[in-house]
Amino acid sequence: MDAALSMRRQAVTLAAIAERPNLELACWKAARGRQGRPAVARFLAERERQLDQLAAAILSGQAPEGRGSRFVIHDPKRRVIHAACFADRVLHHAIFNVVEARFETMLVDSSFACRPGKGVHRAVLAVQRSLQRWPWFVQVDVDGYFPSIRHDLLMALLQRRFKGAGFMALLGRIVDGGATAGPGRGLPIGTLASQHFANAFLDGADRFILDQPGAGGHVRYMDDLLWGCESRAVAVESLAALEGFLREALDLRLKPQRRIARSSEGARFCGYRVRQGAILPGRRKMVRFRAAVVRIESARRAGLVLDGDCQRAWDASLATLAGCASEGFRRRVLGGFGYSREPGCPSD
Repeated sequence: MDAALSMRRQAVTLAAIAERPNLELACWKAARGRQGRPAVARFLAERERQLDQLAAAILSGQAPEGRGSRFVIHDPKRRVIHAACFADRVLHHAIFNVVEARFETMLVDSSFACRPGKGVHRAVLAVQRSLQRWPWFVQVDVDGYFPSIRHDLLMALLQRRFKGAGFMALLGRIVDGGATAGPGRGLPIGTLASQHFANAFLDGADRFILDQPGAGGHVRYMDDLLWGCESRAVAVESLAALEGFLREALDLRLKPQRRIARSSEGARFCGYRVRQGAILPGRRKMVRFRAAVVRIESARRAGLVLDGDCQRAWDASLATLAGCASEGFRRRVLGGFGYSREPGCPSD
């Protein structure tokens, strides 16, 4: 794409967001896999009226509703997850149906989170290529990333990419309504809008790293970054430079646990142990797989699941180890339950 064209601001109107076909598509996306939940079922039971109300709220500047719930997960660290109410979920999908392509042009190719055709597995493969290409690497993580994002800096970024007074006001209400660390700071973890906003917010850091002499092989998955370097000296210099950029340009800090190492030592990234010659499951993935096998076998032997449900459970458990060399580990775990091959739902 021509560079000048890619930097033009996209004009977005509230009418485009509130168009009925767009809201119908957004409703389908938001409901996918959730139709059995009470709040979703209630919305869908009155879908015509609910979408009429949502369209009116968008056009009148009353959206989003701002309601939702919070819950805590430990994965393994404690995270507070924010679940937007279903009407706001539909709103977020309606917005990104219109502007997701523009968000794509904002990002470098080596950013892998929340993007079509990217994802964890491709990020891990990119890390492996970086380790194969560069003799040293740096790995860092932004400290308290989502709660640390400043709204004024985020809105300034969005204003450089989009225009339309009503649309920008809508984005501003979504951003301000999600403050998690006091007025003007923080995005909620768990909403579609937050994922896209947070991903775009660090794009400047990606480009900064790619401009460092003697560095390359950059990979980012949300706020986890890794890049390769031609020497340890370059690694130290590029890390110090990035710290300065984040502090001055984005008011962000890195976690103290940053790593500079020889690529031959390998890296841990997105739950995988990445080596120059192999990608292996991390400890948490192995623990989860073993626990899933125990649950499935207990339920199967007690006659609590149908064959089809059991097969789906096996498929889901095996998917946790997708993209890595785990045949030996799977064989050992499954062998403990008498399996000589990867199971479906065998009959006794």
